[in-house]
Amino acid sequence: MKLPALVFFSCLLSTTVFAQHDLTELDKRNGFKNIKMEMHIDSVAGAVFKKDIKEKGQYPAKLYEVIDPENATIGEVVVNKIEVKTYKDFIYEIKVNTAQDTRLMKGMESALGQAKYDVRDETYTWLGKNLSLKFSKAKKKSLQLLYSSYPVRKMMEEDKRKKIDDIADDF
Repeated sequence: MKLPALVFFSCLLSTTVFAQHDLTELDKRNGFKNIKMEMHIDSVAGAVFKKDIKEKGQYPAKLYEVIDPENATIGEVVVNKIEVKTYKDFIYEIKVNTAQDTRLMKGMESALGQAKYDVRDETYTWLGKNLSLKFSKAKKKSLQLLYSSYPVRKMMEEDKRKKIDDIADDF
């Protein structure tokens, strides 16, 4: 009686341990500091509405700027600006502009692992199961971190398909 229970719990424990290793460090962090992907915008301290936008010309979204002293620096690197895009008030994109500092890239590689470099776009990319992070030069003396959420973008596509199906059903 004890042997089957022991085998069951050891299998359960091993699958739990292996399932956690499938998540990348980027997935575990799930965003920038206290701003997390798929989080409701009302939960973000210092979020100020800027304007309504159309993502890729078709998805209604909103653009917010986050002004919060807690997010003013990454270590000693100054954060110039944080913009957040939402769809149905859920965060799907975080854009962080920082001062140019070589320590930022070294710190990111230390925390997130080796990035893939795209020569054409001159960007470094980290990929997770639920989000991606692109690191690139924004201007002459600033850098940009762009976090993007897959589940919310998928929700955008599904909503578009629903609208098309609704139109087709009306015929």
